Order: sequence, then structure tokens, then C-alpha cells
Amino acid sequence: MADLERIRLVVLGGAGVGKSSIVKRFLFKTYTDKYRATVEDLYNREYDLGGATLKVDILDTSGDMQFPAMRRLSIATAHAFLLVYAITSGQSFQCVKQCFEEIREQRADFQDIPIVIAGNKSDLAKTHQEVKLEEVTDWVYCELPRLRAKALECSAKEDYNVTELFKTLLSLSRFLPVGGNNDSTSGLKRRSSAYVSASSSRNKIRNAGPSMSSEKKSSLAEAVDPAATSDSKLKPRSRSLIRRASRKTKQQINNASDDCSLQ
Repeated sequence: MADLERIRLVVLGGAGVGKSSIVKRFLFKTYTDKYRATVEDLYNREYDLGGATLKVDILDTSGDMQFPAMRRLSIATAHAFLLVYAITSGQSFQCVKQCFEEIREQRADFQDIPIVIAGNKSDLAKTHQEVKLEEVTDWVYCELPRLRAKALECSAKEDYNVTELFKTLLSLSRFLPVGGNNDSTSGLKRRSSAYVSASSSRNKIRNAGPSMSSEKKSSLAEAVDPAATSDSKLKPRSRSLIRRASRKTKQQINNASDDCSLQ
């Protein structure tokens, strides 16, 4: 049960794009212009999603490619990704593309993982913009296979769209409705989550061993996806109705054949 309560959001991107600034702005409401290279920082938080408490690990990774083993491990253990580039650097967007290729190579389930592509430093758009949002969305929606992904621009410096990045991850993971109002996202105070994967949770329920009782599996499945659970309960009844309808149709066809037979 502890595995289902703890989820991991991994932040990837090139050096100097503002990954740490976004994380610290979201978690601590702070910002500094001073640059300090990150090796790997892990933040643990509990978040409240209106009745459900989720434990979240936010892993801020290095933009330096000198730590390939650490990158592979972070990608392998992630439940969601925040890929960050700077709108002032075309090279940083190429780095995001490389990060995605690493995800695709390592994760067979990459199409089911929520991914937000964040263009940071939107406060410099009028003077230094090299990467337009249209270019990013064309790449995400036209060039890539179908993903659970969205692209947004943000500014850690001006606190623009930073919280929206994490709300979007929740929406992509189906824990918040897309376009939900402020009431539905009010859980993003301290003790609100950045992400949980409904599909991976369902897989864990499916793969649960004999030690978990059927009653516990059922209640857990309803908590993750009540609609899917209710649908599965209706399937046997639906098949039974189809079989009865099929037998009745065959009888009607046989009777019709007898009425139309030549004497």
C-alpha cells in the first residue's frame, strides 16, 4: 500500500534552463538569480487532493550529461516527467528532445506517462525568444506518437504558470479534470500532490499477490478508477444478456424459416 501512496516526479532538461528555480518557486515560493549547478536534489512532500493524501518525491536532476547512470535511474523510477527548456535557447529545446528520446528508449510505457514540456523564462519573450510555443506544440502533437503530454510556457522569476505546470500533471494523470476550477485544484497547498499515475496503480492492483484479499483489491480499484470498476462488474451481466438475445434471435429465424418453407 505504501508504494501506491508515494509517487515520483522527475525534472529533466539542460543546464541553466531554470529547473531548480521552477521547483523552488513551486515548493518554497522563492527565487534567486544566482546560478548553482545541480547534481541531484530530492524533495519530499505530502499533498492533499480533496480527501486523498499523496506522498510526492520531486527529483531535480543535473543538466550536465556527465552523470548518465543517475539519469537512467531517475528515468526508470519516474511516474511523471517535467521537461524544461528555456525559450531563449534553441539548444535547450534540442536537449529536451534528447531527454524524451532517452525516456522512449528506457520506458516501454512512455505513452502512458504524464509529461509536461515547460518553456521557462517567458519573461524574456519580447527580447530574447528563440523557441516559440507553436514549434514545441507541433513537435509534441504532430511529430511524436500519441502521448499523455502538454506544452506550457512559464516564468520562475515572475511566478507565471509555475503552479499550472503541476496542476497540468495532475490533469494528465486524471486526478484532476482538465480545465478544473480553483475549487478542484485547491489541494495544491502544502499537502497537495504533483502527480499519481492511475494506470500504474491499476497495474499494481492487477499484479497484487495472493496476500492481498479480493475485497481489498476491489476497494483499492474503486478508489483509483470507480468507473472502470463498475464497468468490469457489469461485463458478466452484459455477456449473459447478449447470449440470451442471440438464442432468441436464432429461434425467431428458425420459426420464420418454417413459415416460409415450400410444401
